[in-house]
Amino acid sequence: MGNLEVLTETYTTLSLEQGLRQLSLDFPGKVVFTTSFGLEDQAITHAILTNQIEIRIATLDTGRLFQETYDVWQKTNVRYGAKIEAFYPNEKEIQNFVEQNGPNAFYDSQDLRKECCRIRKLVPLDAILKGAEVWVTGLRKDQSGFRTEMSIFESDPQRNLIKYQPLLLWSFEDTWKYIREHNVPYNILHDKGFPSIGCAPCTRAIEPGEDFRAGRWWWEQESKKECGLHWVDGKLTPKKG
Repeated sequence: MGNLEVLTETYTTLSLEQGLRQLSLDFPGKVVFTTSFGLEDQAITHAILTNQIEIRIATLDTGRLFQETYDVWQKTNVRYGAKIEAFYPNEKEIQNFVEQNGPNAFYDSQDLRKECCRIRKLVPLDAILKGAEVWVTGLRKDQSGFRTEMSIFESDPQRNLIKYQPLLLWSFEDTWKYIREHNVPYNILHDKGFPSIGCAPCTRAIEPGEDFRAGRWWWEQESKKECGLHWVDGKLTPKKG
């Protein structure tokens, strides 16, 4: 999968666009970017599509997204002439889960919430990443205290691939600056106190002074505020592999 330390050293000095282009050359046809249409993901999408970089762009439609998320998805397709790939949960698994536990079971226990995330996110993600060698994500260090120790390149041994976080060292202000300078479509919920946006039932606006991800699964006060996409064996994917 390549030497992560060498990759990190090489890519750290590259701009967003330069890093993505170099990645597409180093791993031709094996790079996938997953977007949830948040600010960070919109910045990466803009860089890929405006520079015609050969990186697949895909998204997880959990079936419980905000209408505003679907709106920015549509605007993005129109703006860039794109057809972002969409992946969905298994219909039978969703049917069984809802029948057995109810449509809002994720509020009842953390185990049920994690099972909902597994069905709606983790299983479809595996389908997206099948055959890929590099997974591009929009993670930033200041999004969560659990992300501060991450590196630009990470090993994901569970999926046998490398993760690349080109915006890892960007601040929230850096991201907004890029969005505004390039007139990138963004989710209007960001203007209403939603810095992090997931499924509608599991996301709320945050109050002044609250943590960046306080609006995600807010009823789980002791939660690590992660759905599991970036976790392996109970922790964020390690730096070395």
